[in-house]
Amino acid sequence: MPPSGLGALDASSRLLVCLSHLRWDLVVQRPHHLLRRAALDFDVVYFEEPVRHAGASTLVQRTDASGVVVVTPHLPHDDADPTRSMRRLLDRLIEAHPHDTLVTWYYTPMALDYAAHLDEDVCVYDCMDELSAFRFAPTALTRREAELFERADVVFTGGRSLYEAKRDRHPNVHCLPSSIDTKHFAKARAAIDDPADQAAIPHPRVGFFGVIDERMDLDLLQLCATAMPQVQFVILGPVVKIDEATLPRGANIHWLGSKQYDDLPAYLGNWDAGWMPFAINDATRFISPTKTPEFLAAGLTVASTPVADVVAGYGRAGHVEIATGEAMVAALTRTLQGMSPRRRRAVDQALAQNSWDRAWQVMRTEIDRIDRSPSTWQSPAAAAPQVRTAAKPAGAGLARAGNTGAKLAGAVSDHV
Repeated sequence: MPPSGLGALDASSRLLVCLSHLRWDLVVQRPHHLLRRAALDFDVVYFEEPVRHAGASTLVQRTDASGVVVVTPHLPHDDADPTRSMRRLLDRLIEAHPHDTLVTWYYTPMALDYAAHLDEDVCVYDCMDELSAFRFAPTALTRREAELFERADVVFTGGRSLYEAKRDRHPNVHCLPSSIDTKHFAKARAAIDDPADQAAIPHPRVGFFGVIDERMDLDLLQLCATAMPQVQFVILGPVVKIDEATLPRGANIHWLGSKQYDDLPAYLGNWDAGWMPFAINDATRFISPTKTPEFLAAGLTVASTPVADVVAGYGRAGHVEIATGEAMVAALTRTLQGMSPRRRRAVDQALAQNSWDRAWQVMRTEIDRIDRSPSTWQSPAAAAPQVRTAAKPAGAGLARAGNTGAKLAGAVSDHV
């Protein structure tokens, strides 16, 4: 019988369990693009962080249109040992899903708290952000990431800056910057109806979409809105980790809230320019915003603050205006003049070299190579050689007896 709250899953020989700190339904970003493609090759389960509720421990699932099964653990409010509960729920999930190959795919090293006992065939760390620099980051995150580097068979980074920071920490690191779903965002280039909540906003419009948190320079938004009263600033996305009362307000600032991914082209198609007013701080030091190529694919001119990966990937080539402070007003004024045919051709040629399909192909090839290997890299600190089996019966992939053959030092199991 499947565990409570979890419907029957189809049997598959290859199971990929993604352990993530991001809510699947928050905004569409890197995990969605990659895992929806992975679902063509694997049975993919996206295991979210837990939510608290009044009932017993259980798993609640829903299935994305791509086939990705999104699983949310629900824990009681009074659960005294949530780590143990999470480990038990994860074990039950894997037991309910017969497989020959288990791939664990980490977006947060903190998942090792409840997943370090798993005996996966391939361990992937897709490092899309420097989470230790984010607001409210767990104090143990840096230590857990060091443990994940020892455990992982392969590490991917979401941008060049992250690659430079991580490449010496593991012998198998690959730089895979944010890619682009060109076909989706190119819909914005055609005549497209203005969404109802935006239709009454005058032009010219400068827009931003994405998560609104400590990475946004709210002072810069206020500065530009005040200096350019004739320009309307439209912001789409959820507000997280910051108090909404601190958001700049004004007659030409429009907070329209979260939007569905499918609806974004209609909003962007009725903007006159896009911008990325990121703060330059520890939280943005290593980011590689997916929205940069998405803005460009939508046919918009773009201005950005000097985020390192944006400067290196787009600013130096002249595809994005780079400015900060009062200079951003002049940069936005230039973007509102539109994009010349010559510049548009150069942008489109650059975008043609990048796609999520290509990124997933690189990842899948690396996973397949590791899965066929008789053994994988192991840090000198490991106590014993790794042992792999050619195939696993139903329910395989659970705890290692006595931690024999573990990729992590014994200290990890002390915390699970």
